[in-house]
This record gives sequence, C-alpha cells and structure tokens, in this order.
Amino acid sequence: VLIPGLGAVATTLIAGVESIRKGFSKPVGSLTQMGNIRLGKRTDNRYPLVKDFVPLAELDDIVFGGWDVYEDNVYQAASNAKVLEPSVLEKVKSELEAIKPFKAVFDSNYVKNLDGKHIKEETNKWDLAEAVIKDIETFKIENNLERIVIVWCASTEKYIETSDVHQ
Repeated sequence: VLIPGLGAVATTLIAGVESIRKGFSKPVGSLTQMGNIRLGKRTDNRYPLVKDFVPLAELDDIVFGGWDVYEDNVYQAASNAKVLEPSVLEKVKSELEAIKPFKAVFDSNYVKNLDGKHIKEETNKWDLAEAVIKDIETFKIENNLERIVIVWCASTEKYIETSDVHQ
C-alpha cells in the first residue's frame, strides 16, 4: 500500500495495522477483518467472516510506503500528529521508523497550507510523473510485491476549473 501524504490519517492506519500484527490491538472497525457476510436466507444462519469468504490479502502480507513533503519517517510523523497515544506508538516504533517517505510532488500553487521541503526537483509535470512511476516500480521490486494499491491521504488541492489541458 503506497500512500501519498504520510500525515495523521495515514500514520494512524499504518500504526494500527502494525499493532494488530503484533497482537497489541484488535481490528475494531475493520469490515474486512471483523465483519460478517450473510449467505443465503437469514434462517440459514450462515454468516462467515468477510476475510474468510473474500480472497483478501492477509494483514501480514501488506507492506506500507508513500510520499510526503516532510522527510519524517512514519514514527516521527505519527508522533507529531498526536493522534495516537505515545504508549501505542512505542510498541510499534521500529516498524514505523523503517517506513521513510519518497520525496513528494508538490506545487504551492495548489496547496497553500504546506511548506515541506522534501519534494521532487524535476522541472516539468511529465518528468514528475515519470519519477513517481519509478518510485512505484522501485517499491514493488524492493518488496517483492505482486501488486500495488495507492490510497490518497495527502492534502486536498484547491478547486480548478477544467480547461483544454484536462482533455
């Protein structure tokens, strides 16, 4: 799972998964991990867990990475966000410290409230796109992955009217 924007939301997700993997937490609120699906009629009383019925990746098979405008590793970012208790983060500190962000694509014309310096330096949008593609390929190869899922957690851009370039 690659995540653009390794801030409060992303680091909470990652810390939660790491805590579940280590047995410190339960996946409360996770439909795929704790939810049931009904098969047949209600009177059939068949309610297997979603994770036992649908062919999903196991939590132990998931690898996290991402991009951010700040170079903090996921432990530092989670600590700065102050969403989780320090005692929770300490239990998964080594796993979180190992996740370091790729440099982000960033243009202050689109996001006014950030000033991060951990950004790609390519000169045009095409080269920036190529750099992101290379990051994805590198992550996939280095982690021996079959597929990549990208979950957007970065700041929302400002609204832009569509124009010819969007066609």
